[in-house]
Amino acid sequence: QVQLVESGGGLVQPGGSLRLSCAASGSMFRIYAMGWYRQAPGEQRELVASITSSGTPNYADSVKGRFTISRDNAKNTVSLQMNSLKFEDTAVYYCNRISSPWSWGQGTQVTVSS
Repeated sequence: QVQLVESGGGLVQPGGSLRLSCAASGSMFRIYAMGWYRQAPGEQRELVASITSSGTPNYADSVKGRFTISRDNAKNTVSLQMNSLKFEDTAVYYCNRISSPWSWGQGTQVTVSS
């Protein structure tokens, strides 16, 4: 069973930046498309960015141009660089496989507040 550990969240002012990281256990990480999801209070979890096994990214319209997803298959990590953060980016952020998600990690809280 793959374990996912997210880190890098925090409190940031609007317009600020954060870099999230996700470490995955398991030797098959490199063959899967991975994504960053977020869940705001009272909302459903949504996919904000994904990256194929070969590194092709895709983004939700709400974060396009502000967020950048990347992966390091040698280290079993996937990252999310978040720039120009907005109040509405406040959420708990999770990483997971795109198809047939593994068990969810605890996520990392991102709070955008002045």
